[in-house]
Amino acid sequence: MTEIGLLAFGVFLLLLIVLDVGMIVSLVRQGDERRQMIVWKTSTYTLLGASGALVLDIIENLVRSQPMAVNPFIHLASTATIYFVVLMIYRKKYGD
Repeated sequence: MTEIGLLAFGVFLLLLIVLDVGMIVSLVRQGDERRQMIVWKTSTYTLLGASGALVLDIIENLVRSQPMAVNPFIHLASTATIYFVVLMIYRKKYGD
């Protein structure tokens, strides 16, 4: 049972690494105006989601009187996931 859990965790980590690299490649790659608009809108909503999550984390820590500790891996993983989901929505909406 332990091997299955470790394998699942390894696959999950690999998926997150692929999402992170894909996000960076998508931001750096050049394209036409339509592609730029898709990436701009995706980036805007990703920033909104990531900032909103940080604000909620700060409010929660203030209410509970706990020190603020943000795990950068979790923050990066959630940002990449938001970016990927919104990118797929806009690619489908505007065609790419």
